[in-house]
Amino acid sequence: MHSPSCGGRTLVAALTVCALSCPVGVGAGVSEELAVQSILEAVKAFRIVYSKGVVEQVRKSGIKPSENWKADDHAIMLNAQFVKAAGAEIKEFELGLIGLTPLYKSNMPKTQAETDALKKMENDPELKVLTFVDGNQFKGLAADYAIVQACADCHNTHPNSTRKNFRQGDLMGAIVVRIKR
Repeated sequence: MHSPSCGGRTLVAALTVCALSCPVGVGAGVSEELAVQSILEAVKAFRIVYSKGVVEQVRKSGIKPSENWKADDHAIMLNAQFVKAAGAEIKEFELGLIGLTPLYKSNMPKTQAETDALKKMENDPELKVLTFVDGNQFKGLAADYAIVQACADCHNTHPNSTRKNFRQGDLMGAIVVRIKR
């Protein structure tokens, strides 16, 4: 039997290849906005596939997503950990998750502009992607929803959670891309 983390590493590698294949910057003949939007679309797609295709499928065989997946041979990384792990593999730009009520301070917005963008998304459910210049970076945020009920349940029961009423489909934060200009 393969280690549960093997699939996660394969998906992280695929996401990294996909993200790096998108030319970044005006010098490459692609606008910053188009580059950021393309990266966000790829990350959202991989996150949905991981959440619905991998996590939900392996649950049937007794493997569960766990925050402490490395210490458990019958666990795989959580959806958010998947995105953060992929982001850690990419050196050309920053990729991560941010939220107004994150479980960890590392997922707080880094600037007031990011906070304002999250609040805009929270107030307008039709707003799915925002791009903007913030200092020396071009940034993009893609609304990040509780894809499955398990996402909401995890946040609602986590000891660090300041919000306990998430439901499937709720905005939990955003996937963020930051590119130096």
